[in-house]
Amino acid sequence: MIPTRPGAEALPLVAIVGRPNVGKSTLFNRLTRSRRSIVGDEPGITRDRIYGEFDWGGRRFRLVDTGGIVPNDPELIPTEIYNQARVALEDAQALIMVVDARTELAGPDYDLVRLLSRSSKPVFLAVNKVEGEAMAYAAENFRKLGIREVFGISAEHGQGIGELLDSVAEAIPATPSDAVPETPDEIAEEDEISEGGPLEPGKEDDPHRQLHRTHGEFEQHETAVAIIGRPNVGKSTLLNALTGTERAIVSPIAGTTRDAVDEAVEFEGSSFRFVDTAGIRRKGKTNLMAEKLSVVMARRHLEAADVALLVIDATEGVTASDATIGGYAHESGRSVILIVNKWDAVTTGRTDGKPPADREIFEKQLRRVLKYLDYAPVIFLSALERTGMGRVMKEVKAIAAERRKRVTTGQMNRFLEKIDFQRAPVPMAKRIRIFYMTQAAVAPPTFVLFTDRDIKLHFAFERFLENQIREAFGFKGTPIWFKVKARNAEDK
Repeated sequence: MIPTRPGAEALPLVAIVGRPNVGKSTLFNRLTRSRRSIVGDEPGITRDRIYGEFDWGGRRFRLVDTGGIVPNDPELIPTEIYNQARVALEDAQALIMVVDARTELAGPDYDLVRLLSRSSKPVFLAVNKVEGEAMAYAAENFRKLGIREVFGISAEHGQGIGELLDSVAEAIPATPSDAVPETPDEIAEEDEISEGGPLEPGKEDDPHRQLHRTHGEFEQHETAVAIIGRPNVGKSTLLNALTGTERAIVSPIAGTTRDAVDEAVEFEGSSFRFVDTAGIRRKGKTNLMAEKLSVVMARRHLEAADVALLVIDATEGVTASDATIGGYAHESGRSVILIVNKWDAVTTGRTDGKPPADREIFEKQLRRVLKYLDYAPVIFLSALERTGMGRVMKEVKAIAAERRKRVTTGQMNRFLEKIDFQRAPVPMAKRIRIFYMTQAAVAPPTFVLFTDRDIKLHFAFERFLENQIREAFGFKGTPIWFKVKARNAEDK
């Protein structure tokens, strides 16, 4: 997930547009120095708008990658892709149209140029995949489109991008808000982008470079909330309902979302970034390369988030796949809220003649299947009807605060004195004595136990201690981690 810096909304926006499979996402990833957009040989991988930022010539810009535009296509998904791209075209100050130097010009290219010319915004033609002198000559053929500014580039190797960005920056008037201090490191980054040098090892996805720490002490500017679940359970509809926009494409076709789509929301003085991820499926259920990559990216965005909204389809009940996905969130230390979506379809809006579903019975079934998420609150709602969004926002805010809560060592030791550990259902051979305990980290809360024996905590003892801590200090919605450190371990 590419974090948005303060004041990003005021930065000039540059939109990358073009037909499917011409290299738009490769160019986006090159400029933002990330792997934010999924790249592959299959056409139509990118569908929603993907945002990022880049610095050039001492200025900062926002960048938006759009799905492949095919004007006047009657199919559902291409039409929705076009609608998403049109929003980007309206908001942008400059447009970069990308074409493939290895393919012939076609009717949709001319249609797209006519569409862009209506906006009266500066348009730049990036003839991509120009590698070698012969291809450079071939790029000149694309002047037939009537776009004055034509640049032969190679998004994959970084060739020719410097000249393109110089022209883009010149066409957009500079303002104080998009100026950035130019340092030797930033100059080197610009050289890397334009000359196609390799990204510094580890820098392109280094979490310390792009993200706030999620383990230990840190200053949190924004809470990242990942919306996860199986395909077609209503994740994109939920994102649109929470943000009050049509940010993500919604369709009855499972697997519509591929790239993760994010949107920032302000709520009661706090900043939240909701990330709609692709539906997570078993490896055997994914066939196309884009589907496989989207599942991998969904896992990565989950691990980069603070809070996970696990969406469950009320009409299908709790499945084994829901339990697997919940396990990913639990094991990675994310705070979790269980969202039972489409609740209206099994209650007030039920049309199959069966009696309305009972909330208590459904929650008991949910808790039985997801028993390891007993700390996670459950919210019943209808994302389509946009009911229950206020409660979701309040729970996210509260759980984000619980996740970062710190208990002092003094409080913890006074707490230990009051616990009767004899009540813990643990075999005698597995019992340990705790001398004292301290909270070593937050997000998730992590406690170090100083004990008389260097053994792994028995499951029952760990569960007993966790319940006691929750009863005394809360930590609602977040897992609690324990680490054992024996007093005599160093001597040994």
